[in-house]
Amino acid sequence: MNATLTSPELTRADRCDRCGAAARVVAKLPSGAVLLFCQHHANEHEAKLVELAAVLETSSIES
Repeated sequence: MNATLTSPELTRADRCDRCGAAARVVAKLPSGAVLLFCQHHANEHEAKLVELAAVLETSSIES
């Protein structure tokens, strides 16, 4: 995955918008919308997100 390696602050309460698993990737769309994905769904949708010029940021979960 070609993600920007930064540290967005995700918490244990942040969940994947597709399946409800723990969020690991934040996708920021040019429109300003933000989507949260588990690693599985981030990988699955990466090509389309890149096509939409989304910025992908990986994160570990904060307490």
